[in-house]
Amino acid sequence: MRFVRKLTSQNLPSIGIIGSGSWATALTKIITDSGHHVHWYVHNPSSIKYLLEHHSNPKYLRGVKFKMEQLTLSADINEVVRHSQWLILATPSLYIEQALQKINSPISNKIIFSATKGMVPESQRLVGDHLFHHYGVGRRQLGTITGPCHAEEIALERLSYLTLSSNQRKITRIASAFLACDYVKTVRSSDRVGTEYAALLKNIYALAAGIANGLDYGDNFQSVLISNSLREMDYFIRKIRKRPSPITHSAYLGDLLVTAYSPYSRNRKLGVLIGKGLSVEAAKLEMKMVAEGYYACNFAYAIRLKKMMKTPILDAVYTILYQGAAAKKVLLNLAQKLT
Repeated sequence: MRFVRKLTSQNLPSIGIIGSGSWATALTKIITDSGHHVHWYVHNPSSIKYLLEHHSNPKYLRGVKFKMEQLTLSADINEVVRHSQWLILATPSLYIEQALQKINSPISNKIIFSATKGMVPESQRLVGDHLFHHYGVGRRQLGTITGPCHAEEIALERLSYLTLSSNQRKITRIASAFLACDYVKTVRSSDRVGTEYAALLKNIYALAAGIANGLDYGDNFQSVLISNSLREMDYFIRKIRKRPSPITHSAYLGDLLVTAYSPYSRNRKLGVLIGKGLSVEAAKLEMKMVAEGYYACNFAYAIRLKKMMKTPILDAVYTILYQGAAAKKVLLNLAQKLT
């Protein structure tokens, strides 16, 4: 029998979080509530001042109160990187490279978990692939944090689940030690790339669900839409990975469901606005936070063309977002292809 040493605060790695939005705030809450220290990169000095005075983030999840002795705040990303053996990237994919370019020392010796559900626009790669190809971070040092999990429910301490994925079991075991608490359970996976693609694709399908809702399609139609979306996601990932993923597990089906149906979902909200008649640009301006599905759709569609896939739901969302097609007409056409 193999005995595994119990992980405590004394033998856990130092942890740094890059990002100060709602998801970064939620992850910081989880880790500090689990009794561990966080080095937190908050790029706006005025936000740091507010945090120090009020113990909460001034812009996101303001109801969350932090124990400040468990936080080291810095507006200098290099200071956080220097003091952290492990990094969690929790910025929208749109701003990841902008943050990484501020780092003036190698990060190839770090363990890095991506909590970002999208791709890096500058390289048109998933975050893990971007770190490998552009920053020399070995694949064995990479991990992903996926849902199903909304930051707003973490703030309310409602029971939630995180999936931690890595090629290395030791890495997910250690991550479980600081990302689990009374209201968060962790699930470990070895399908890092599959979960990263699933996290990207589910945002596109949530857009489709939102558009359908905005056009006043009912629950019956949306249930068929989402079941078809799951099959399309499975097909897409198999084309990339050349091996099956556990598609009915919570990191795939569960995250798809919560993103497609939850009122907290930014991607669903963007879709609803488009379905109700707003132009894509007007709907984006209406949003106060980034909806990753908009950018993910362009990336996924390029892969679909390269791999010559048949993806009617992805195609429908793409034609609405990027080709100016009328949502009502596109959904009518899509409805004939669903089974």
